[in-house]
Amino acid sequence: MSHAPLMPKATAVWLLDNTALTFDQVADFTKMHPLEIRAIADGDAAQGIKGMDPISTGQLSRDEIEKGEKDPDYRLRLGESKVVLPTQAKKKGPRYTPVSRRHERPSAILWLVRNHPELKDAQIMRLVGTTKTTIASVRDRTHWNASTLTPMDPVTLGLCSQIELDFEVQRAAKEKPADTTYGGATLLPASETTRKEPDSEADEKKRDDLNVDAVFAKLKTLGGKKQDDE
Repeated sequence: MSHAPLMPKATAVWLLDNTALTFDQVADFTKMHPLEIRAIADGDAAQGIKGMDPISTGQLSRDEIEKGEKDPDYRLRLGESKVVLPTQAKKKGPRYTPVSRRHERPSAILWLVRNHPELKDAQIMRLVGTTKTTIASVRDRTHWNASTLTPMDPVTLGLCSQIELDFEVQRAAKEKPADTTYGGATLLPASETTRKEPDSEADEKKRDDLNVDAVFAKLKTLGGKKQDDE
């Protein structure tokens, strides 16, 4: 099997002290390097480590050990352990950043603030593993090293993965409301362009009435002149 036994180094110490298995057999069973097994046998490594019996935990049977002792080419098979380890719940907290990388966090924060201003402080904290105080000092240029800070991609620095960065950017884009941009002037609907105002309609009707009266008056004048001529 590909899985290593519980406490492989302590198991290797016990097998070397209590069996006639070869270094290669012990190394294969514990998933350790044969040179490391040789160092344990010579007393150069694992000093002070108490051996752990794999038989008592059900990871190895006596029959398996006897088969291995008779045949140097035989590889021991790991059995199911009787010891059940409780699954540890993943603790939610700030991302752990190695000490060697911590001085690069302000540069990563500056890069995120400039290139992705839509990211919230909580998202930057998840990506870089920093605090709100540090983010605020970098954003306001009040950081003690603000004059020499250079924006650097956190993915390149190894502070987060590209998948994590893309995920936070997409989340921020979804939560950000869409900006209402000016799309330019548009044509008015026909109802607006063809609709006539009440006052203009009355003025037009009055103008038409005046025109009719003027025409009739002119006709009467022409008719009177014609009778006088006769």
